[in-house]
Amino acid sequence: MLAVLYLLPFLSCGCVMARCLLPTHRPLNRLWLGCSLGLLSMMWMPALCAFALGFTVEAHLAALGLLGLATLLCFIFRDRRAPAEWNVKERRHLWISLAVVLPLTALFAYLQYTHVYRVDADGNWWVGQSTYGDLPMHTAFITGLKNASFPPEYPFYPGHRLSYPFLTDSLSTTFYLFDMSLQAATIVPAVLMFLLLAFGVMVLGRELSATKAATVLAALLFFLNGGLGFIYDIDNAGGTAYEGRTETLQKLDSLMDDYLTKVDWYQSVDSDARQDFIEELDKIVSNYAWSIGRHGNAEIQPEILNRLDTIMEGYYTTPTNQPDPNNLRWSNVIADMFVPQRTFLGGYCMVLPCLYLLWTGFGGSLKRKSADMRHIALLGVWAGALPLIHTHSFLALALCSAGFLLYDMIHGPDRLYWLKQYAIYAGITAMLALPQLFGFTFHQAFGQGENAGSSFLTFQFNWVNNRGGEGMRDLYIWFYLKNIGLPFLIVLMAVLEKNPRHRRILYGAGLIWLAAELIRFQPNEYDNNKLFYLAWLLCCFVAADWCVTVFRRLRGMRSRWALAVLCAVAFFLSAGLTLAREVVSNYEVYRKEDVAMAEWIKENTDEDAVFLTGWEEHLNPVDSIAGRTIVCGPDLWLYWHGFDTRQTHADIRRFYEDPTNNLDVLSKYGVDYISLSSTFGGEATKFDVDTNAFDELFEKVYDESGRCIYRVPEG
Repeated sequence: MLAVLYLLPFLSCGCVMARCLLPTHRPLNRLWLGCSLGLLSMMWMPALCAFALGFTVEAHLAALGLLGLATLLCFIFRDRRAPAEWNVKERRHLWISLAVVLPLTALFAYLQYTHVYRVDADGNWWVGQSTYGDLPMHTAFITGLKNASFPPEYPFYPGHRLSYPFLTDSLSTTFYLFDMSLQAATIVPAVLMFLLLAFGVMVLGRELSATKAATVLAALLFFLNGGLGFIYDIDNAGGTAYEGRTETLQKLDSLMDDYLTKVDWYQSVDSDARQDFIEELDKIVSNYAWSIGRHGNAEIQPEILNRLDTIMEGYYTTPTNQPDPNNLRWSNVIADMFVPQRTFLGGYCMVLPCLYLLWTGFGGSLKRKSADMRHIALLGVWAGALPLIHTHSFLALALCSAGFLLYDMIHGPDRLYWLKQYAIYAGITAMLALPQLFGFTFHQAFGQGENAGSSFLTFQFNWVNNRGGEGMRDLYIWFYLKNIGLPFLIVLMAVLEKNPRHRRILYGAGLIWLAAELIRFQPNEYDNNKLFYLAWLLCCFVAADWCVTVFRRLRGMRSRWALAVLCAVAFFLSAGLTLAREVVSNYEVYRKEDVAMAEWIKENTDEDAVFLTGWEEHLNPVDSIAGRTIVCGPDLWLYWHGFDTRQTHADIRRFYEDPTNNLDVLSKYGVDYISLSSTFGGEATKFDVDTNAFDELFEKVYDESGRCIYRVPEG
């Protein structure tokens, strides 16, 4: 309740600020902008105060003072024109928007409930398929930022500044700080951000689309994106499940032969190589072997049903996400992006108001004849706040702005005047963004400190179709056609039409696409999709306009509705199957004994205590639930953040395997407690541990269900 009470002033003041600065904008637009501005303020203002007070209750109370000051300044410098009033058009657009936004938000909220540490009757914690890998990292940030000093450090790699954009997670920390449960603190702001995001797509669509129908279709094309991957699941699916099981057995036999040839190799390599092989084995078995136990030899069913079972129960076997063997990489944005990737969600929630302000403020010959300085200033401040929310969104906005500027300089009147307005916008943005970029983002991206000289930026053409720069797997156009589907082809056809509004949109989208197509911005090449999806959102408005125009021009043809149904199947079937799979996915992450240990840690250890644990297991309750710092987290996260952890791994290994002669490791990393677990994946199963040595050297302060914690003596 305290967290909700803290949220309300920010939402209310955000709406007041939007009313003061942009009174002539439509009421629904102002309401959306105001709530988004309030949430932006709630991300940033406590963080600013935390540099002096730490991320504490005191910093959050000080942030309310900043909020009041910002609201007062907006009132003093308000636009005194009469506000746009509510009318019939607004009411109609509200109902249309709700018809799209509410079902999507309900689906998202349900996935949040099932995917964010759902507690079963026995007290075990469960997640979904898409959150299994990333959620523990985000909850480590959420719990670790509580009462932390700023600038913060990685909770699972202390001594290194947290260069990962953290303000979306710190927003959840605010809710957690005001006594919300970890689950609720993670879910509530995420649902609010998605609600604003979905409504923002409808607001932006009213500006960029020609009709209400096109706005609705554009929103569906974006949120229910898929492609033609379903064809692979239908192809050769006319037989029976018996044939599928025969194929399964053949693949398992081949896998076993491969395993037998690697027995000697397996014994000779290090634990990392063994773990990689085991993970590969588990993945293949989970993808194929499940059907043997599910369907007895006496049961025969159509192969198409067997294929559907594979989609619904396999691990990443949906039509939108099959890297191997089908090179399907255009993941559905709800299932694989907004639900698991919180910074992506926060970034898109906050970049949409910037796109709206950019389009309505710099319409050039299409819309505006003169600039509104309040409008431009708000855009500059909002854009400048993006880097620590989501760096990819900030980059995409900069590229889109450059694309719009290029179009306006080529086609618009009063070029010098509008160039000056773009310069003012860029200047405000740069003034606010550069401290974040130099203080956080560039520290990681360009390999400073221990990673000096290892820049993230690399030339790589054609994204993941050219994996590792080793050559394209699919023909260029076919790769995008099968991944994005018919809407990609529709956009290409729309380019041929002489529509100034569409061409201006495509200038902005095209520059984002070009950058993502030529430059790999992170070690994980797949992450360029965070740029592609924003470009695709803009393209969806163009594709939707084209579809609605063609449909209307076919009036009088009896087959046009049949054509519309066929297109809908081609547009949305892959996304539908993917979302259905995500709805039923269910994976256990923490046993009730893990949760009990984490609760003991929270109640009995200092918040700044440092724990020594193993590094291979990403499901670590010490940092992800208890919020304590650990010496080194998994490379599943740290490698992609640009860290070389090999020396730390070596130090941890030598201590666990010979603590008596390696006590220097404890002082080197400032360790206060040592975890020694004999459960699956625990330290005692990963290292050759002499437990007697630990009992002799340290005090055992926790020992339950194979989970032990030792206290390191002071000094």
